[in-house]
Amino acid sequence: MFGGLLFTFLDGFGFWYAFPLYLVLLILLLGYIFLGTIQSAAELMQAQDFEEADKRLRLTFKPTWLYATNKAYYYMIKGSIALSRHDSNEGERWLKKAQEVKIPTEQEKAMLEIQLASISASKGRWKQAQLHYKAAKQLKITDEAVKDQLKQLEKALNNRGQQMAATRSGAKGAAVMRAGGKRRRPKMR
Repeated sequence: MFGGLLFTFLDGFGFWYAFPLYLVLLILLLGYIFLGTIQSAAELMQAQDFEEADKRLRLTFKPTWLYATNKAYYYMIKGSIALSRHDSNEGERWLKKAQEVKIPTEQEKAMLEIQLASISASKGRWKQAQLHYKAAKQLKITDEAVKDQLKQLEKALNNRGQQMAATRSGAKGAAVMRAGGKRRRPKMR
């Protein structure tokens, strides 16, 4: 920018000498506005540095102006950060916003559905969790890690009867469930 201004106002040089510098500035500015800081925030998320990822996302100029794919990633990262802080309500809100935006691949759609199903299951909304699970199951998943998460979710949904019984019977029932299943029968006299 300063080089462009310098070329523009020096004698012997004019606007056209500075034009390439202005063009580069314009391209960088538009890239910042429409792409945001999503890529660097995603790299920080992979390194499990949630606070830095959140700071990086706050540098995004206006999230509603982002390109659709980056907007979806922005919301997904914000939701993951909220979940890492154990704020499931905020995380669910951000993930639902991401669900409304076009998500580019079926892998990300499946990951989003799995996260929403997990949140619903943790809140005891089993029917909603089942709907998210079915939506994720219908997607074509090739990543083994996502397949494993889907299998774990399926196990959790299948074991929900045991979990509900444990919560109904209180702490003693939950301890029995954690201990390995069956209660011992008292000795007969």
